Amino acid sequence: MTNSLADLRLAASGKVREIYEDGDELIMVASDRISVYDVILPTGIPDKGKVLTQMSLFWFELTGDIVPNHFISEDVPPEAAGRGMRVKKLEMYPIECVVRGYLSGSGWKEYRESGAVCGIELPEGLTESDKLPEPIFTPATKAELGDHDENIDFDRAAEIIGNRPLLEELRRVSIEIYKTAADHAADRGIIVADTKFEFGSSPGAEVVLGDEVLTPDSSRFWPADDYEPGRGQASFDKQYVRDYSNTVDWDHTDPGPELPDEVVENTRAKYAEAFERITGRSLD
Repeated sequence: MTNSLADLRLAASGKVREIYEDGDELIMVASDRISVYDVILPTGIPDKGKVLTQMSLFWFELTGDIVPNHFISEDVPPEAAGRGMRVKKLEMYPIECVVRGYLSGSGWKEYRESGAVCGIELPEGLTESDKLPEPIFTPATKAELGDHDENIDFDRAAEIIGNRPLLEELRRVSIEIYKTAADHAADRGIIVADTKFEFGSSPGAEVVLGDEVLTPDSSRFWPADDYEPGRGQASFDKQYVRDYSNTVDWDHTDPGPELPDEVVENTRAKYAEAFERITGRSLD
């Protein structure tokens, strides 16, 4: 095992993660940083990085028979223990594969304007948070740091990838993973309203699941016992922090607002509860 992250080359640093090169492999380390509206806030959420990594590992294991993933092991330097994972290098595809089972967020906004989401016509008369007749695949562009992802239709996504049959396979796999995860979470009192996946290729495998999977950062998790269509929902994800940020005088550009202790504590509790209910494991 490598002695320290400082011995490794920093390959990339994102809103939440640092990625280090270790020979032919990568070490992906999740921090406690939190971003909303694509801006990293100055206040972190304790244990958030651990939740993101450990929950991703749980889902990688659960969905491994659907699609291969990039996880190799938790053999990482000691300072990254619990928050880091050793993964394969992938050639990542330049879109985000979003699956929506419920009408919320930018999907709800688009539906109100056009009656469709990413070019997919939906029934008339739906309200906010309604369950969709079937989960839909609604791809998005991958934004540069500080920019916003943009919802796109299937044809545009196929142009970006340059391979329509490949995108059809990404859609099929994405929806299958979502359905598997939604069924698992439903048994534990959590609704997975939507989520986003990232895929890449590796030698011998055209579709490999990468990045993080079905975490509170990449998904909307709602408590089933409080679910009521026609309004926004209570959530286990960072929507709570987004909602707080909308109550202060902030224009969604850098720098973001400091978070008060109460918001930090409540956010940590939401992440921890989602992790423990979904995985059946204790965070501590």
